[in-house]
Amino acid sequence: MSANSLPEGAAVWHSLEVDKALDLLDSNADSGLTPQEIQQRLQKYGPNELEETAGRSTWEILLDQFKNIMLLMLIGVALISGLIDLWGWRTGTLKPGEVPFKDTIAILAIVILNGILGYVQESRAEKALAALKKMTSPLVRVIRDARQVEIAAKELVPGDVMLLEAGMQIAADGRLIEQSNLQVRESALTGEAEAVNKQSSLKLPEETSLGDRLNVVFQGTEVVQGRGKVLVTNTGMTTELGKIAAMLQAVESEPTPLQRRMTQLGNVLVTGSLILVAIVVIGGVIKDGGFKNIQELLEVSLSMAVAVVPEGLPAVITVTLALGTQRMVRQNALIRKLPAVETLGSVTTICSDKTGTLTQNKMVVQSISTNNKTFRVTGEGYAPTGDFQLNGQKISLEESPEISALSVACAVCNDSVLQKEQGEWAILGDPTEGALITLAGKAGIEKDQWNSKLPRVAEFPFSSERKRMSVIAQVQQVATGETSSRGIDPAIAGFLQSQPYLMFTKGSPELTLARSTQIHLGNDTGTLTEEQRQKILAENDLMASKGLRVLGFAYKPLTEIPPEGSDETSEQDLVWLGLVGMLDAPRPEVRTAVQECRDAGIRPIMITGDHQLTARAIATDLGIAQEGDRVLTGQELQRMTDQELEENVDLVSIYARVSPEHKLRIVQALQRRGRFVAMTGDGVNDAPALKQADIGIAMGITGTDVSKEASDMVLLDDNFATIVTATKEGRVVYTNIRRFIKYILGSNIGEVLTIAAAPLIGLGGVPLTPLQILWMNLVTDGLPALALAVEPPEPDVMQRPPFSPRESIFARGLGSYMIRIGIIFAIITIALMWWAYQHTHAAGYQGDRDTWKTMVFTTLCIAQMGHAIAIRSNNRLTIEMNPFSNIFVLAAVVVTTILQLMLVYVPPLRDFFGTHYLNMQELGVCIGFSALMFVWIEAEKIFLRIMGKSAV
Repeated sequence: MSANSLPEGAAVWHSLEVDKALDLLDSNADSGLTPQEIQQRLQKYGPNELEETAGRSTWEILLDQFKNIMLLMLIGVALISGLIDLWGWRTGTLKPGEVPFKDTIAILAIVILNGILGYVQESRAEKALAALKKMTSPLVRVIRDARQVEIAAKELVPGDVMLLEAGMQIAADGRLIEQSNLQVRESALTGEAEAVNKQSSLKLPEETSLGDRLNVVFQGTEVVQGRGKVLVTNTGMTTELGKIAAMLQAVESEPTPLQRRMTQLGNVLVTGSLILVAIVVIGGVIKDGGFKNIQELLEVSLSMAVAVVPEGLPAVITVTLALGTQRMVRQNALIRKLPAVETLGSVTTICSDKTGTLTQNKMVVQSISTNNKTFRVTGEGYAPTGDFQLNGQKISLEESPEISALSVACAVCNDSVLQKEQGEWAILGDPTEGALITLAGKAGIEKDQWNSKLPRVAEFPFSSERKRMSVIAQVQQVATGETSSRGIDPAIAGFLQSQPYLMFTKGSPELTLARSTQIHLGNDTGTLTEEQRQKILAENDLMASKGLRVLGFAYKPLTEIPPEGSDETSEQDLVWLGLVGMLDAPRPEVRTAVQECRDAGIRPIMITGDHQLTARAIATDLGIAQEGDRVLTGQELQRMTDQELEENVDLVSIYARVSPEHKLRIVQALQRRGRFVAMTGDGVNDAPALKQADIGIAMGITGTDVSKEASDMVLLDDNFATIVTATKEGRVVYTNIRRFIKYILGSNIGEVLTIAAAPLIGLGGVPLTPLQILWMNLVTDGLPALALAVEPPEPDVMQRPPFSPRESIFARGLGSYMIRIGIIFAIITIALMWWAYQHTHAAGYQGDRDTWKTMVFTTLCIAQMGHAIAIRSNNRLTIEMNPFSNIFVLAAVVVTTILQLMLVYVPPLRDFFGTHYLNMQELGVCIGFSALMFVWIEAEKIFLRIMGKSAV
């Protein structure tokens, strides 16, 4: 077979015999490939590397920031303002002391600042692929041309024969040729924590899920123990890791709800502004009968354009989101992408991994069965404290000595260590064995003490073929205080007559039971009857149906240490001890969090690589699913079309035995149904789904670098309850963003209408310069808006469904509020403007006749302060609220008012901003008119309360 006729990675390697796989790839298990074959295949398949597609360059990201329609309008305003100043400077028509181009410079400074803000948020490079590349091994040992050689991993080709040993990172996908006690940790790829025992002799069905393919190995996984010989079947982008890289790069980032809403807001504001400018210019030309006042009309238009754009809004939103990230990190949620703070508030569905997120990632024994009795075991995590209960009643160990006997077997037939670190109980070693030591500790059996009472002298290690392990211990004499016990601990006194050794066996319940002929009853032994055997098997099936991982225990007295390799003959005629069922127990706080999700209209879904029985047990216990709900497995999902999955996705809350493509398909199906999806994950396999999800949530403790780089948020404590807390914070942030958008845009509409009214009602000149408008939009709007951003949450924030992520920014009455308040703002200010114009143009007035403009400027600014105080609540009157519940609003109002007065009464600032001195009467009139804004909003609340309606 030539290189050109090799299979294109489509062969289902786990379903082939070793010889068939070797034939397909034209390779030899003993001699490998020849140099000529290697060169041909390198040319055909390319190097064993992950390929990266080109993304946006830094300059493209920066230029994209200035395609925002509001910034484009501001750039246009700056250029026209600059041309007007240039014309005035060249013709000498500038006012005395007027600084040319100051409006242009100020506007362009705002444009540049907003562009930089957007660039900083968006320019964080995606490093998920770089993290994937770190998972590939740099060097690998292979057989080539009948010789063992070490080569760079990128030189591997399909057909190579690769050698594995403990501690290696596997460099390519391959079919096992042979193995010896080979265990591979595939958690990064499949999500399952336990190492997988590989078997080369198996031939598996084509539809076997990734986690169950015991005869193949995958790139990026790690050899824990043993050795193996592997036929390389896939390299580079055709490996399972490569497929994940391809999926990761194929996922396109969608704009967040906030980004979509801000784009919509910009389009509406700019369109409305241009229409209003056209009306004013055309109306002015018609009124004047020509273009003699065109410069004045242009200045009015420029001021209106600047007034309509909320220049301070991007900065206020950025600071609001940043403050949200600080609050979230204190709750163990680290936000990687700033818009994700607000996006969390729109989540309708949370797809959560099971292990470590919904569960403690600690195997905990739930029940034991011995002497025809089943006991429930209480306790949390690895802490060796808990009770044994029979029919719901706590029992003493004296009543059931067989519990102590079984616990001795759990402690002695064990290679893990239980220790306390910084006040927390932790396990060194296998989590399953850790659960057994903890069980023994609850029965008062401490492993360290029993290592001296029953020191290990030999063992038959676990193997995937035997599915069990045995430990041979020497019986030591101890001081018991009981002459009848012959110096043997009472817990094992009934185990033996005079034999000096004990063998403890644990493993598959069916296989261990099949080798047992007797049963331990109390402190004695008896013949194991067929009826007892059937009861034990039935109990085993019952435990397994509850999602428990079940182990069987037995022992055998020995007169001598059995020879090495005699496990087949030695592990016969065992004495049955009992069953132990364990589970990665749910986190206790998750039940409450799941209920809180449901109260908030959020649907939790479990997506796991674990077995469906285990997934169902945990999901039912936590309230994610109900008894009898359907579990969709990876195999069933694989056979579904996208349309069929979309039809079922709202009906299924548990997905088990899923692969990376499945997780991605589930998220996409939910999104096509209009759901707003948060997806949690920790493995490499989760990265594409994390990136596709509206909110990708990686695990901080167990998560891989790949998953963290693909995510929007990292859970520092790997806890599902933290997601719910973060979602609440997201809702609060969105509510506050809406609050200060109402605040800012209500006043902006008032400014625009006031400026437009001046020439139409026959007042000379523009009441507000672009610089003064920038001051209002950045300072008198900006500071109180920032204070409103930290308004505490409403009590019912998690008692209502999430607002649609596709709702308009003007939804739920916000648009009508802005227009209504903007018109009231304008009416109050235009009334003041008319009075002020008449006042300053009256005969005998001593001040500057343009003082009316400063009165308009001051009234607009101070009216906003009343607006800020009143808008803190939609329904409650200001006098009904604690003024110190948000001290920042009061501080912002005081500081902003002082700054505004400085512009009027500090000469250098007065000259720069073009304001005029106001006497006390004029200032009092401004404050009086401004107070009407506060009175109106409070009156609205009273009116709505009387009418029985809720405000926005």
